[in-house]
Amino acid sequence: MLLALRINVLAKGYSGISLETLKQVIEAFNASCLSYVPEKGTVGASGDLAPLSHLALGLIGEGKMWSPKSGWADAKYVLEAHGLKPVVLKPKEGLALINGTQMITSLGCEAVERASAIARQADIVAALTLEVLKGTTKAFDTDIHAVRPHRGQIEVAFRFRSLLDSDHHPSEIAESHRFCDRVQDAYTLRCCPQIHGVVNDTIAFVKDIITTELNSATDNPMVFASRGETISGGNFHGEYPAKALDYLAIGVHELAAISERRIERLCNPSLSELPAFLVAEGGLNSGFMIAHCTAAALVSENKALCHPSSVDSLSTSAATEDHVSMGGWAARKALRVIEHVEQVLAIELLAACQGIEFLRPLKTTTPLEKVYDLVRSVVRPWIKDRFMAPDIEAAHRLLLEQKVWEVAAPYIEKYRMEHIPESRPLSPTAFSLESLRKNSVTIPESDDL
Repeated sequence: MLLALRINVLAKGYSGISLETLKQVIEAFNASCLSYVPEKGTVGASGDLAPLSHLALGLIGEGKMWSPKSGWADAKYVLEAHGLKPVVLKPKEGLALINGTQMITSLGCEAVERASAIARQADIVAALTLEVLKGTTKAFDTDIHAVRPHRGQIEVAFRFRSLLDSDHHPSEIAESHRFCDRVQDAYTLRCCPQIHGVVNDTIAFVKDIITTELNSATDNPMVFASRGETISGGNFHGEYPAKALDYLAIGVHELAAISERRIERLCNPSLSELPAFLVAEGGLNSGFMIAHCTAAALVSENKALCHPSSVDSLSTSAATEDHVSMGGWAARKALRVIEHVEQVLAIELLAACQGIEFLRPLKTTTPLEKVYDLVRSVVRPWIKDRFMAPDIEAAHRLLLEQKVWEVAAPYIEKYRMEHIPESRPLSPTAFSLESLRKNSVTIPESDDL
């Protein structure tokens, strides 16, 4: 990604690099000749100088490189193995290769893509948990979200309806408690559109900034051939992607924070009406007790990682570069936060599927049964304690490869395309003014309010 984005910047024609040198860089990319680049060492202004210098080092035949053909070796031998020659730098070209925000941006691209994938799958996992905990779908009513019309909130509520609409996809679990006396659900179930929704909007905001950044010329000085002028500016400064990726970490973390609370509700018999820690024979079997501890530990670690790195700055280069973005750390920790979110949601996915075992023979909706079947294709139910790490990793892999989304997405899109009328099943918590009148409740006139 780092090499591809650097090529994209050079190809824009504002860097002062020769076409011959650019073609050599492209040939190295096409042969997958990749320089050894340490992940630490950039302050994100003047660009990612240290990482990009390591990137250029291999291209000029110095340092180490890797390719599928050669593995790790001295750069000049790796290039030679592919019939390539080291770049011989011409005037301005050394600076052109090393000045820009491509380290921050390349990691930022991965962060945005992984965040998008886990955010939409988080809706599916949460919907499954809501079914297991016998929650109501009333909180996802279209009218509720129409009067607070944030795009992410509306989309998440729609996804929940498409997955949980028991009139469209009959759910025996939902029918079993339709006339219970519970007034409303906990926030971790009821407020998913509002909480997951802002995560979706955050990702969209960050994606817009990262997309602009990766398609920008971020050199210094900039060469404007049409004007015959070279101008020193500040496009190398990484504040845009740094701030955006700090924001991304803060936003996406909330998916893990709310997921961990749902795991607690699944494991706690006083909240779930399920066996403690989701195992039939307690005592010698601890079930999901330690899996929940793992989720809690990851969420706690994320809280520290969510401290914005871009609020820090240290003066460098003899006080010429007297404000820096610290964007490299913003990008790296955003990725770490997202990985933790994936792992917490993997634990919730396993816990929700285990909870369904105790509700059988009742079935959930068709799309959620498909998700359950997917999980059971790689992880069997818990009858007694066993080594859980491989199961968590298997569920994590399903999320990484977006398998959960692939299973549920056709049902979500079909629901969207068919414009199915929204079902609003009656329940003790779904009362109307008419029902209040029938029960002799006096409705005050507007002047009395």
